[in-house]
Amino acid sequence: MATNLTGTVALVTGASSGIGAATARELAEHGASVALVARRKDRLDELAVEIQKAGGSALVVEADITDRTQAEAAVQQTVEHFGRLDTLVNNAGLMLLGPVVGADVEEWERMLAVNVQGLLYTTRAALPHLLRAAEEGPRRVADIVNISSIAGRVAWNGYGVYNLTKFGVNGFTESLRQEVTQRHVRVGVLEPGGVDTELGSHNKAEVRDAMINPFYETTEVLRPEDIADGVAYMVTRPRHASVGELWIMPTDQA
Repeated sequence: MATNLTGTVALVTGASSGIGAATARELAEHGASVALVARRKDRLDELAVEIQKAGGSALVVEADITDRTQAEAAVQQTVEHFGRLDTLVNNAGLMLLGPVVGADVEEWERMLAVNVQGLLYTTRAALPHLLRAAEEGPRRVADIVNISSIAGRVAWNGYGVYNLTKFGVNGFTESLRQEVTQRHVRVGVLEPGGVDTELGSHNKAEVRDAMINPFYETTEVLRPEDIADGVAYMVTRPRHASVGELWIMPTDQA
């Protein structure tokens, strides 16, 4: 049995494209008011208009969540605008691949900042509001969904630091789940396989040619909407049911 999200508020990071944009649309279709958080305001503006034309409610929040002050402000702006926060989707992510030997350390730092620090900053800022929603909200339950990766379950050559960040997300998710589940804040991790998004486009040309393009040329990958559907499934369960982990793979890759 799914429950409607009317009267609730969701914040989605990395909402300017791909999985984040699709998730924002999906949650809005289920009745949630949605805060769209990312750095590319022009894209957020377009998405907000789309959601509003479809009858939903959306707030554009331009923020770089790797900056703790901006991450905290994004949560505060959402609560001030909508009056509450019931769902947090930590979707913002960066995947920069390549060998550890001779690696570009700045790429490591960028991945750690987005995939780990940004997630931590946003989660910490959101938790008091989510705990309050679980006590006083219309559904008396709140949700955090962390978008991880199959790379949080399996390590591969060339994925080292990306693996590090996603294994870390999985570990943090499970620890936090145990901490707050008795207070009816459900914490789950969603681990996609290959998805047709911009994620691989940030890599150097030689990495795309060697590690990314061949996979996408031979695999019928997932669409962002497939992952958004998974997020919606997790957060629309009745109060007594919690989905701690959801693994969604292309059939060709599974």
